[in-house]
Amino acid sequence: MAGGLVALLDDVAVLARAAAASVDDIGVGAARASVKAAGVVVDDAAVTPQYVRGLAAQRELPIIRRIAVGSLRNKLLIILPAILLLSQFLPVLLTPILMIGGTYLCYEGAEKVWARVAHHDTHASSVEDALPDEDTVVSGAVRTDFILSAEIMVISLNEVVDEPFLSRALILVVVALAITVLVYGFVGLIVKMDDVGLMLAERPGKAMAKIGRGLVKGMPKLLSVLTVVGTAAMLWVGGHILLVGTDELGLTFLYDAVHHLEEVVKDGVGALGSVAAWFVNTLASALLGLAVGALVVLVLSLTLHRRKAAAAGDAPSKA
Repeated sequence: MAGGLVALLDDVAVLARAAAASVDDIGVGAARASVKAAGVVVDDAAVTPQYVRGLAAQRELPIIRRIAVGSLRNKLLIILPAILLLSQFLPVLLTPILMIGGTYLCYEGAEKVWARVAHHDTHASSVEDALPDEDTVVSGAVRTDFILSAEIMVISLNEVVDEPFLSRALILVVVALAITVLVYGFVGLIVKMDDVGLMLAERPGKAMAKIGRGLVKGMPKLLSVLTVVGTAAMLWVGGHILLVGTDELGLTFLYDAVHHLEEVVKDGVGALGSVAAWFVNTLASALLGLAVGALVVLVLSLTLHRRKAAAAGDAPSKA
């Protein structure tokens, strides 16, 4: 009896260790998967605060909460089942789908670069046009989030596609929950930071008032930095996806050229060779992303955007 109990306890201990190892593996897999999606995450965090611009301060957090719930619904109920089925039954489609998402990232990044060069902000104008009421704001933000969430989840899946199906599913659930909480928790802090700064500025004491004024003045600069970092990260991640994807599809010349340059730099720099090689790969990916994104911007400008402009110009005469 005692021997059986000891054996049972040993079995329980083995199962507990296996479960703990599985949890560790899921955590490591989720962290690895999230890193590659960083460019989209930063861009999402930089863009989302603009959806509550001009609305009543007391409605900012409720609206962000509604957008976050919509984002989580997108990830868990629509995107996750779709990509898991693809990874299980049609894995050959993952690389092309990932490259389509990478091309979209490059387009978004290049469009932002062009907006900055041409001194107009496409995100700001589109958001301001979409502010008539809360429901319209939330539905528009959730639609935009769907595209970003799909990119995040497919990029994350590509990092853990060799894991067993259940582990893959659990890792992606963890990624979906973690990224949604991270992005929208950070967005909530950003949009309320002005209020915190104003509250501190009105308190007695020079130190607190100085901190409060610093927060109020610093938030626009923080958003600008996030936008720049997000744009650079999108070009880098999008370009890297295309670089690796073309290699997997058999078009190896770009990947081989970048890899050869990495090796030359790594051997020539010495102790900092690995860092220099990573920088070369990152720069090459970003330049590829910028080139592809600029080409897409040009094509859309000469086709779709031109047709829209012509239709808008014809509308008054038809009326």
